Formats: sequence, C-alpha cells, structure tokens
Amino acid sequence: MSYRILVIDDEEPLCDILKYNLEKEGFVVDCSYSAVEALERDLTQYDLFIVDIMMERLSGYDFVRRLRSTIGVEKLPVIFCSALGDEDDKVTGLNLGGDDYITKPFVISEVLARVRAVLRRSQAVLRPRVSAAKEQDKKQDMLPDVEFRGIRIDQNEKVCYIEGVEVPLTRTEFDLLLFFLNNRNRIYSREEIIRRVWPDDVLVSQRAIDTNLTRLRKKLGTYGNNIITRQGFGYGFKEGD
Repeated sequence: MSYRILVIDDEEPLCDILKYNLEKEGFVVDCSYSAVEALERDLTQYDLFIVDIMMERLSGYDFVRRLRSTIGVEKLPVIFCSALGDEDDKVTGLNLGGDDYITKPFVISEVLARVRAVLRRSQAVLRPRVSAAKEQDKKQDMLPDVEFRGIRIDQNEKVCYIEGVEVPLTRTEFDLLLFFLNNRNRIYSREEIIRRVWPDDVLVSQRAIDTNLTRLRKKLGTYGNNIITRQGFGYGFKEGD
C-alpha cells in the first residue's frame, strides 16, 4: 500500500527535499505552500500531514485545529515540522493534536523513521474508519434484485430464483430474462434483442434467439407463458393480469 502524504510549508526548497526523499521511500507526496492552500484540497485522500507552524495568513497550529474539528479527517495523523524548538512550542503542538514534532533543521533519516512510526500507530485507529468506508462503497455498488411475482433475479450473484428455488440458467438465458423483465409489455424485434443482449463483437443468427427463448420458457415453467411471440414483429414479456 502506498501512503499519501501532504507536506504543508511555505519554504518551497524544504518541500522539495521532503517530497524527493519521501517518494524515494515509496510514499506518494503532494505539497502545499500555505495552510490556506492545503485546506482547499480534498484532505480525505491523505494518510499523513507534515505541517510547518509559522506560515502567513494561517499558522500550522490553526490548520490542525480545523483538521481536528472536521468530520472525516479529524483522526488523520499530523507531524509538526518547525524551527520553533522550545519545549512550550512542542507541548502546544502535541496538545493541539499533533502526533509528533520535528525541529528544523532536521536529519532526513530521522524524518523518515518518524513518518513510518506515526503511520504504524495511526493504522490501528484509522483501519475501522477505512473498512467502514470500503463497506459503504461496496453497498453503493450493489445492484438491486429484479422481480416479477415469483421470479427474482439477483444481479450481484447472477442467479435466478422461481418461487424461492434457484433455476440454473446459461449466461445468454440469464441476460435475456433480465432484459425482458426490465422492459416489460413491449415487443422487440430480433435485431433489437441481439443489439441489446449480445456483445457487439459476437455474431449471432436470428435463429439463435428462437432457440434460447425456447429453452428459457421451459425453465421458467408457468412463467414461460409470459414470454410472448408476435409473428412478424418479435418477442416481449407480458405482465398479464
């Protein structure tokens, strides 16, 4: 996994040094040259912030205050990196929610070691949040079941049930049934069905539709009668009374 880090410092050469060395270690690194600029980014995409304190308009302390009060990013780890080296400055930074404090000038090997240590510690806190987000994304990607009376198609598992019993369908039979259930009470020509059901790169004879629909009707039992034929026009799925 590549962790994404945002370096926030108004000294561009220092940002370049940190970016170069962190990327050598496999991290993905972005830079903002002010706290105001950083707040314009989507902060949820980052795993760690390295923040200077003395910046114009908005200090690093103020940035962390806002971070800690923003839902969704309030637990993301922060390392202060500042020329302010007094114990009071360090205590202030840590009390505001900083996870570590590095004093400039720094040794890059120490920065890398502290970054790794903070990320290791933070994962125990962040993992439940990340897992929940992934689970939510998974739920959003789920497709709804398609139903008609006793027929139920599970679009996610690619399974058809009739009166609660699984009915084995081929890929083509499944796609045909799904198409008809989603487009009821209308007649489609063979050409339209081929265009809507079969992949573009597959050559299909019109006779293949007749064959597949004959098999599908048998597997659907009494519901097979809902698939109707209009001679000279095509096929459709009629809901009936």
